[in-house]
Amino acid sequence: MKKIVSIVGARPEFIQASPLSRKLREKFTEVLVHTGQHYDPNMSDVFFKELGLPKPDYNLGVGSGPHGEQTGRMLTEIEKVLLKEIPDVVVIFGDTNSALAGALAAAKLHIKVAHVEAGLRSFNRLMPEELNRVLIDHLSDFLFCPTETAIQNLRKEGITKGVFNTGDVMYDSILQLYGKAEKESKILQTLNLTPKTYLYATVHRAENTDDLNRLRSIIDSFAESGETILFPIHPRTRKAAIDYKLEVNRIPNIHLIEPIGYLDNIILMGSAKKILTDSGGVQKQAFFLKVPCITLRDETEWVETVAAGWNIIVGADKRKIIDAIKRFSPVLKQTKTFGNGNAAGKITDLLEKYV
Repeated sequence: MKKIVSIVGARPEFIQASPLSRKLREKFTEVLVHTGQHYDPNMSDVFFKELGLPKPDYNLGVGSGPHGEQTGRMLTEIEKVLLKEIPDVVVIFGDTNSALAGALAAAKLHIKVAHVEAGLRSFNRLMPEELNRVLIDHLSDFLFCPTETAIQNLRKEGITKGVFNTGDVMYDSILQLYGKAEKESKILQTLNLTPKTYLYATVHRAENTDDLNRLRSIIDSFAESGETILFPIHPRTRKAAIDYKLEVNRIPNIHLIEPIGYLDNIILMGSAKKILTDSGGVQKQAFFLKVPCITLRDETEWVETVAAGWNIIVGADKRKIIDAIKRFSPVLKQTKTFGNGNAAGKITDLLEKYV
């Protein structure tokens, strides 16, 4: 049986790997490697448990650090695993440092690279994730794209071989697990929330957390919105708010909670009136859950959600954020832009055919 090494390290990768791992193990021997990029139990352990991901065969324990140092340490440790396991293919997900390190390690050892969520572009080279995406795609042998736009992005860069539109594995996860979340999650009762009475917010990108003016503008817009804002605060954002003395915890209508597991997360998102976020994954999940999304960035790689009328880009402009909170309301019916919920099956079949 052919062997695949799948590399994960951060929450979006755990979500993407969940449906794919189940399918891969029907046809391949899968070795799961966790780099340790997200190491907090609230951002790692609980996701593995709820998503039904098998225990990692390797946990590299790299943790956080500057981009160069973190990626370098991952590269060193992943190379050791690949030399020991000698897989036929390395599967990586998205645009994290874990994914870049995995692609580099595999490519240098002449092991085929399969990139799940290939072809995304925000066209903002100031984003570390954008640099990672471009490099990974040019290293990959199999490029599994979630949308037709992603295929067109690759074609413009001269990448046409090994490119497939499979749909989005995150959509697989939502379809497979939302029913379970409805049965098991008690988060609405725990937080004493009624559906459609609050907005759900996530802020974690460096462009917002590392810029006092942007973060202050975002927090001020929340405070002045007149809405109840549920805000699971990322460790980076919490530290920035403390460093900048923004005292978010003292703002009456902002309800801070710790990062939560996947099942609670999708219930809170699905029950929100609107979602405010700078996360790519949350933009997509909002779309899948049919909740209007307000994106706190100056651009997005998920342009399909904007074209469909379910996502609006407002950056960190307080006036635009408040206006979107009050007025943004999708009018278009959604289409199957991200596939039919069987991306994991398509990816597995393609790997079985071509490996």
